[in-house]
Amino acid sequence: MTPPQRKRRQPRPELAPPRVPSAPPAPENGGEDEDNKNPERLYVISGADGARAELDLVTLIVARAAAPPSVTPEQAALLRLCLAPLSVAELSAYLNLPFSAMTALITELITAELVQARAPIVRQALPDRSLLEAVMHGLQKL
Repeated sequence: MTPPQRKRRQPRPELAPPRVPSAPPAPENGGEDEDNKNPERLYVISGADGARAELDLVTLIVARAAAPPSVTPEQAALLRLCLAPLSVAELSAYLNLPFSAMTALITELITAELVQARAPIVRQALPDRSLLEAVMHGLQKL
């Protein structure tokens, strides 16, 4: 399941008012890429309490309820994506947030009982021996 894609519209230069820079331009190759220009934004998303649920990259997250109006936009987007079970790694990729911020968001939603975290389904490495014998005997009778 992929999230809906939106294309940003750029204002036409002939209609846009002249832009006055509010801050000096960043030096080129200053070590900042475009995704990391607002480090304080992740702090706002993740909160300050520091309590985190024990989540792994493959832990499945499922929404238990629709997004109430009191949740943040990131949490609302996470709840929309989690109608079907998705792993924390997939959610992190879809929302373009680091794993640490995702664990903070998911922890808040777990405590509000809006999502449920489940361990992934682990299949056995080898099938049950009695099942294989029953299949073998059934094939021999044919």
